[in-house]
Amino acid sequence: MQRVLLFTALLSILMMSCNLLPGKTGNKEKAVAKVYDRYLYADELQGIIPAGISAADSLEMTNAYINNWVRQELLLKQAEDNLDESSRDFSKQIEQYRNSLIIYAYESELVKQKLDTVVAMAEIQDYYMKNQANFLLRENIVLASYVILRKNSPLAAKVRSMLLSNRPADKDKLQTLCLENGADFRIDNENWMSFSDLTRKIPLSVDDQEDFLKRNKFYVVNDSISSYFVAIASYKSKESVSPMNFEIGNIRTILLNKRKADLLSRMEDDLISDAVKRNKYEIFKK
Repeated sequence: MQRVLLFTALLSILMMSCNLLPGKTGNKEKAVAKVYDRYLYADELQGIIPAGISAADSLEMTNAYINNWVRQELLLKQAEDNLDESSRDFSKQIEQYRNSLIIYAYESELVKQKLDTVVAMAEIQDYYMKNQANFLLRENIVLASYVILRKNSPLAAKVRSMLLSNRPADKDKLQTLCLENGADFRIDNENWMSFSDLTRKIPLSVDDQEDFLKRNKFYVVNDSISSYFVAIASYKSKESVSPMNFEIGNIRTILLNKRKADLLSRMEDDLISDAVKRNKYEIFKK
C-alpha cells in the first residue's frame, strides 16, 4: 500500500512539475510517467475515464492506466534489448496488417452502401427446401407454452384448463389473464425453442430428454415460491430435420453472407477489368 501511495504521489508531482517535453505537435506538454527515454503525456490520458464516476474511482483508473503503461514499456524495452534485429523487424507484418485494415474498411463501407439486406420469405423457403440435409437439429426442440404463478395461486385451476385447451380463444383469454395478474408466461405454438432453454426457465432436471418428451405433454413443477405450468404441443428430436421457422434467422444470415461475398467478388472483378482496360497493371513474366 505504501508503494502504491508513493507512486501516486510521485505521479502527482510529475503532473504538477515543469518536467515538460516536446509533444507530437511540437508544443511542450506535461509528462506523467517516463520509462527510459519514453514518456507518457497528460493528454494521452484523456478519454480513458468515463463520465459520471467519482473522483476516487477516476484516480484509481488513471493510476491503473499509468501502471499498465509503465509495465508494458519496461517489457518492450527488455524485449528490444534482448532480441536481435531480424527478430524485431515486423515491418512486413505491419504493412500487411495495415493493408488488410484499409481493405476491410473499404469493403465494409461498400457493403453498407450497396448490399440489399431484404430477404424475402420465398427465398428463405427455397433455400431451406434445397438444403434440408444441412439443417439437422443439434438438440431437442419444443413448441411449448408456460405460465409461472405464485405457489398456491387461486388462478392455478383456470391456468391449467386453458393451457390444456386447443381452442385459440382460450389461449387469448389465458394471455389476457396473465397480463392482468402480472404472471410470467409464454403462450406460443408457432415458434420453436430448445428444450434446454425451457429447462433453464422452468426448474426441471431431466436425464433423458427424449423419453421425458414422449411421456409428458403437460406437467407442473413447484418450488418454494412458484408453480410452473408447462404445455408441450410438439417436439422434435436431436438429429432430425430442423423445422424451417426454427432456421429462418440462420438462413437469412447465410443468404446475406452469400450476397456479401458475391458483391465483393463482382467489385474485385470490375476493378481488375477496369485496370486492364486502362492499362493500369502488368504482370512481368520471367
